[in-house]
Order: sequence, then C-alpha cells, then structure tokens
Amino acid sequence: MIMNWGNHPINLALRFLLEICALLAVGYWAYLWQDSNLRYVFMILFPCILAAVWGIFAVPGDPSRSGKTVVKTPGWIRLILELIIFSLGILALYQTHLITAASLLCGWTLLHYLLSVDRINWLMKH
Repeated sequence: MIMNWGNHPINLALRFLLEICALLAVGYWAYLWQDSNLRYVFMILFPCILAAVWGIFAVPGDPSRSGKTVVKTPGWIRLILELIIFSLGILALYQTHLITAASLLCGWTLLHYLLSVDRINWLMKH
C-alpha cells in the first residue's frame, strides 16, 4: 500500500520547518547585505514578502493547505514558487558562507519533495 506522503502530517511539519528555515536564511542574508540601519528593515521585509507570496498564491483545494486561497494559482506555478523560495533560502545560506547549513537545507528540501511525489502529481493536474 502506497502512503499519501505528500499530505502526511510529518511531511507537512517538515515542509513548515523548511519554510521557516528558508525565511530565516533570507532574513539573515538581508541583515548582512546592508551595512546601514536599513539592514533591520530588509531583514524583516524580505522574509515577509516571501511569506506573503507563499500564503497568497495557492491552488484551490490543495489538501496540504487549508484549501483556501487569496489568488487562485495553477499547480505548476505554485510548485515553481515553492522551489524559488526554498532555493532563495539555500542561496542565502551559501552566500553567507554557511555551506553546511545550505547543504542541509537543500538535502532536507529534496527529501521533502521526494516524499511528496503524490502532491507534485496533484499540483501538475490542477
């Protein structure tokens, strides 16, 4: 029997932790990117923008989320948005010379998507 891992609570918790890590990484990168007091603005602003994109653009009825959305988004676009946000987190860690952290975030993200083949198939159909 094949389990529905894409929507399994453990995998959803993993995705949530990966989202938080990606947002924190982008915030840390933004902090280091700027030398002035604007670093605090960017440190908050960049992750908030990414979190808003994550929350606003969703596929209606996505069982891995509430099923509700602000902007109805095709599944393939949603998948690309997710991959961009995770990639930005990985790149941010790499740019700040946290290579081990970048590798871990990359590896765990790959594991999440390997476990989420059923969800990816669902997204591609919607």
